Amino acid sequence: MALSETTLYAPVKAFFERLGFTVKGEIHSCDVVAIRDLVAIRPGEKPIVVIAELKMAFTLELLLQAAERQASADEVWLAVAATRRGRDRDSRAHRLCRLIGLGLLAVDARGRVEVLCEAGPYRPRVNQRRRNLIVKEFTRRRGDPMEGGGNRRKVMTAYRQQALDCVEALRDGPKRPRDLRPAMPDAGGILLRNVYGWFQRVETGLYALGPLGLQALGSLRTDIKD
Repeated sequence: MALSETTLYAPVKAFFERLGFTVKGEIHSCDVVAIRDLVAIRPGEKPIVVIAELKMAFTLELLLQAAERQASADEVWLAVAATRRGRDRDSRAHRLCRLIGLGLLAVDARGRVEVLCEAGPYRPRVNQRRRNLIVKEFTRRRGDPMEGGGNRRKVMTAYRQQALDCVEALRDGPKRPRDLRPAMPDAGGILLRNVYGWFQRVETGLYALGPLGLQALGSLRTDIKD
């Protein structure tokens, strides 16, 4: 069966009917409206209202449409055509749906409905390690040397800034880590690891600039910004 937005309707309608809802289509521009206990509702009680929006693919337009519906319903669901590797299978899309409280359904060519994400409030678990790394890098980095939003550029990290400081300090000749440590506490580790290949060991505990270090020294004035 070739799916279209209208062919998604019947499986989604049946899905909510199995949950005890009465379902109708195209109510005030909503693709699917499901209401529970409308007949048995007591005076003063409000019916449970669920809205579902149908699209062939998970798109920004679908998210915007669903977010607009949230003020009118107890739950809002997205229903899309199921794929093997499409956006509906992307764990990032699932997290986004949970973050804003949307449910996500995938309908396959046989009309089977799969719940990919439940509707409801969500608060992500804090990744304390990543949070700490962000704060540490923010604190150690001098100034604001990178414009946000770029890609395929070498990032001026705090580590790179300190490595360039070591290049600058070695411009007059070989030095020992203890000579650099008063201004650069991490100098010993930076010289030993030699991540960028800028340094070479002259003898035990004594370091000088290598060929790549001399190149870095030549472009130092344009590489580093305070």
